[in-house]
Amino acid sequence: MRQFLISVRRVTLLPVLSFIFAFFIGGIIIVFTDPVIMAQFNSPGKFLTSAAAKIGNSYLAIFQGSVYDVNLARESGVLRGFYPLSETIVTSIPLIFAGLAVALAFRAGLFNIGAQGQFIFGAIGASYVGFNFDLPPLVHVPLVLLAGILFGGIFGGIVGLLKAKTGAHEVIVTIMLNYVAALFILWLLKTSVFLRPERFDPIAPDVNPSARLPKLLGADLRLHLGIFIALLITYLVWWLLNRSTLGFKFRAVGANASAAKTAGISVPLVTTITMFICGGLAGLGGAVHLIGTEYALTAGIAGSIGFDAITVALLGQATPIGTLFGALLFGALQTGGRTLLSNTGTSNEIIQVIQALIVLFIAAPALLKMVFRLKKSVESKSMAAKGWNG
Repeated sequence: MRQFLISVRRVTLLPVLSFIFAFFIGGIIIVFTDPVIMAQFNSPGKFLTSAAAKIGNSYLAIFQGSVYDVNLARESGVLRGFYPLSETIVTSIPLIFAGLAVALAFRAGLFNIGAQGQFIFGAIGASYVGFNFDLPPLVHVPLVLLAGILFGGIFGGIVGLLKAKTGAHEVIVTIMLNYVAALFILWLLKTSVFLRPERFDPIAPDVNPSARLPKLLGADLRLHLGIFIALLITYLVWWLLNRSTLGFKFRAVGANASAAKTAGISVPLVTTITMFICGGLAGLGGAVHLIGTEYALTAGIAGSIGFDAITVALLGQATPIGTLFGALLFGALQTGGRTLLSNTGTSNEIIQVIQALIVLFIAAPALLKMVFRLKKSVESKSMAAKGWNG
């Protein structure tokens, strides 16, 4: 546990500093893109006052939209004020699973761009088991989750097998399989097996109530048991990488595949197993998202989660703990951005700018070292140069 806490501290420093610097620059952009404030540029006192108010109100709106809304609490009670935080966590849950699927591959020297397709296939398996069977909840929910892991794992394992046997590049294969998954689910939802009775639009039947994850804070808040599943999986992935023989092989292959092969490690086997586990993680995310939030399979079930997962893994420096915090940050920015435009008139596209800046600063830690006058310990930990061992 002590080593776990040390890892938390080590992997959060760079993202936190990147977060601070990105918000600082984001504030400057907010000011210089506001014509009303810029019209006061010749009056320094008014300009600075208006600029500070604009930045403060904008970031307050993000906070109120992602963590706690005082106005909502006054109207409906203290607990209701946490509705934004509930939405942030709900948004983050699938990102945690998909982010781990990308991060684990990074640590093994692989680029898993296919979390989107793996997520979709996990949701497909979960949907079929969810609406086609009626079992006790203690049996039904685990079976649904297992189906998601299996379907996503097989879809990811195909990539590992192709790379191991034919040398096909996993980036190309995963990108192409994303298209396969997107088109496959469109076809599948038009079949008699998955199309909801008396419906013509592509939507599957709702999963049975026995297959749904329970809400944690009542019917008014969407927060569900999936957050504890995500925390457990994050710890298990951390344990796998840092405490198991298999995890050591992952890291060895990621650091130097040739040296690992010389040491007797089967690189093709490690590649296949890695991609199967990564696919299973993304597929589990699809299953949890389906039975925790959506309840019915649709063509847009994955949204952009699989692609956002790449950013989340980068935010977390390809470590399980960092990915967890990266997903929570990403979820907070997404939910907070919804209130930014309505409350302050500031374009919510600034959220995308801030996300991009955070990734930029993480990719260039030497810049943060210069800005914050950090010691050598925070120098560049390029994941590519260190086999994604950050």
